[in-house]
Amino acid sequence: MRTRTLGAVCATCAVAVPVSAEAQAQTPAPPQDIVAGQPPATLGYAHDLASLKRHLMLEGRRQSLKGDRLRLAERDRIGAALRAHSPALLRAKTRALARAVRALRRKVERERHGGAPDIPIPAALQSIAQCESHGNPRAISSNGAYRGKYQFDFGTWATVGGKGDPAAASETEQDRRAALLYKRSGATPWPVCGSA
Repeated sequence: MRTRTLGAVCATCAVAVPVSAEAQAQTPAPPQDIVAGQPPATLGYAHDLASLKRHLMLEGRRQSLKGDRLRLAERDRIGAALRAHSPALLRAKTRALARAVRALRRKVERERHGGAPDIPIPAALQSIAQCESHGNPRAISSNGAYRGKYQFDFGTWATVGGKGDPAAASETEQDRRAALLYKRSGATPWPVCGSA
């Protein structure tokens, strides 16, 4: 009985048996291009799929911020080129692209909202705003031609990059656009309140 049990146990155990030279010659040798811990060159690098997807998503955002869109053919071309990079290089390129997208987003925001936040708002503009609208960013003149805190007309508003109704824009945007106009033309756009 013990012999049978022992035999059954040994049948499932790995036993070290010396291998003849003939058996060793029949075993295929591993490919020469394999380095310990790295995949064979024929397989390419093992990519972090999340990094690849993030890079392509950021590229799509960059194109969108530029007013374009990432076409499928271009996406496939970029993806194929990225697969040729090592994972470390892919991560480095993705970080650089993320920085570029952030910078482009800031640039678009500055253009959309009237310039950089460091545009100084001169004290003269504060007095102009008080004179024109009593500082009310939603003020509209009686005939509807002049609108907002600085009583922009639509034409002047458009020349400083404004879109839509000046009275509907945020007060910060109105301040920035007025600062741009004041920097460009002085107080002349406000003939009554600018001379006071």
